[in-house]
Amino acid sequence: MESVIKINQADTKWDIRHKVWNYIEVKNLACFPRPVHNRIPNFKGALEACAKVSLLEIFTSAAVVKVAPDKPLEGVRLASLQARKTLLVPTPRLKTGLFNRIIPPKGATNKDLRVCSTSQGIKEFSVPVGLEDEVQVDLVVVGSVAVSEKGYRIGKGEGFADMEYAMMACMGAVCESTVVVTVVHDCQVVDIPKELIESHDLTVDFILTPTRIIKTECTHPKPQGIIWSKLHTGILKKIPILKKLRTLEQEAGEMCCFKDDSC
Repeated sequence: MESVIKINQADTKWDIRHKVWNYIEVKNLACFPRPVHNRIPNFKGALEACAKVSLLEIFTSAAVVKVAPDKPLEGVRLASLQARKTLLVPTPRLKTGLFNRIIPPKGATNKDLRVCSTSQGIKEFSVPVGLEDEVQVDLVVVGSVAVSEKGYRIGKGEGFADMEYAMMACMGAVCESTVVVTVVHDCQVVDIPKELIESHDLTVDFILTPTRIIKTECTHPKPQGIIWSKLHTGILKKIPILKKLRTLEQEAGEMCCFKDDSC
């Protein structure tokens, strides 16, 4: 299907982000919170798109589902809780850890589960999962600003989804065959040049929109760990859990030199 947002070969990731954000706002496709700029856009039809996750075989068979905390993914978090799956949600900006496990109150009603799927419910009904915990994630669901039918994904520019996946790979929670799904409005499916996708970028296997389920058949490898040489030492202050992960890798004999290290 031809994209309604035209992408030029010379466009950067930021060019594409702004084209998508502007289109969603101008066409009044956005829901709260607005404006959508510098966010994973919450869009009209998000619940319908999220509902399609239950049609995926991998969702049916999954025991553990990791879903980003973005507002448009609320429906996937609810579907996971309703299906009595273990739901993992990343901690905000990775400041206090990698992710939390959502534990609904005993005897939770559907109304309770709806609360648990929201940002407030995540705060009230979650417990931390540490790097040392043995976790096997069967399905990863992330938000996107733009995504292509080939599976190339662009987030809001802070790199948290890429970092989260790389950290899960380091702890053995995901592997090359782990399925990654994103949920977007149809207009967010655009032609992203392959040249923009780097080794640390997370790609997706399925795209859910209000009208379609797209299997991408993406062959670009997903991150299999932190690429320390792409990071600056200052990131340890922003994401403290990286310091612990780096120590664990160094103790295992790995080279973990930052871009601005002298080693």
